[in-house]
Amino acid sequence: MNATGLLLTTEGKLRAPWKIVTFFFVLFAALVLSAWIESAVDGIVSGRGYRPLVSQWGVPLGTLIATWAMLRLVEGRSWEYVGLDRSAATQSTIGSGLIFGLLPIAIPSLLLLATGELKSVNAAPGSWWVAAGLSFANLLPAAFGEELLLRGYLFGVLKEAVGWKWTLISTSIIFGLLHIPNPGSDAQSILVVILAGFFLGAVFLATRSLYAATAAHFIWNWFMAAGLHTPVSGLPVSTPGYRVIDAGPDWLTGGTWGPEGGLAAAVGMFGILIYLHGRHLRRMES
Repeated sequence: MNATGLLLTTEGKLRAPWKIVTFFFVLFAALVLSAWIESAVDGIVSGRGYRPLVSQWGVPLGTLIATWAMLRLVEGRSWEYVGLDRSAATQSTIGSGLIFGLLPIAIPSLLLLATGELKSVNAAPGSWWVAAGLSFANLLPAAFGEELLLRGYLFGVLKEAVGWKWTLISTSIIFGLLHIPNPGSDAQSILVVILAGFFLGAVFLATRSLYAATAAHFIWNWFMAAGLHTPVSGLPVSTPGYRVIDAGPDWLTGGTWGPEGGLAAAVGMFGILIYLHGRHLRRMES
């Protein structure tokens, strides 16, 4: 195979490894641009006496720019390739994502509260609505950025190259490893986050919608932050009026990582995974 064959397929398109390398080069440039835009906007807002509402929105913006560049300028593809087309944004599809994301964390957490394994305690007074709104404004772009990075263009390239199963496995492991720097991370919490990668990837594959995967990711985090006032992947959140703490074993409740790091949440995700496999993913195997 000559140099051209190593770079291009017989159809004259970039091979998967080179697509990935190109994407990361474009992503780096896009993140530099978006960081500059973010800094400029935050400077203007702060200069007028306002505190920036959303921190680090430049990362999802840069990822979106890089995805657009690869789809439109390099490959000539549509947004359908990454599940961001109009047909993927229907109310029923996004609603399904919200349900898939809420049930596996809400039901186990409420059961743990009912049995005393989690406990609600008083905290400093404050406005629930302000804290919930700020959580919404910060967690939504964060969820979109993570989903677009791991289950967007790279997911599509890998799926074409090695199939959806290996793509799901590899991106889920990366998703978990990216959370190692979070406060309080340990082997159990990272394993559960890897499971969350499988869970979110399954939502994306089943719905063919990155909007649905983002909705599932967001509502999971927002329920913990705004509903329970408990850490999200080890990161502290505002706790006006009350906060939920663990009163049982860490392996069950997640400890300082939050309920998503415990066995109860893992069981909840397994339940949704079984449903998605039986209803949707099994068809992809045939």
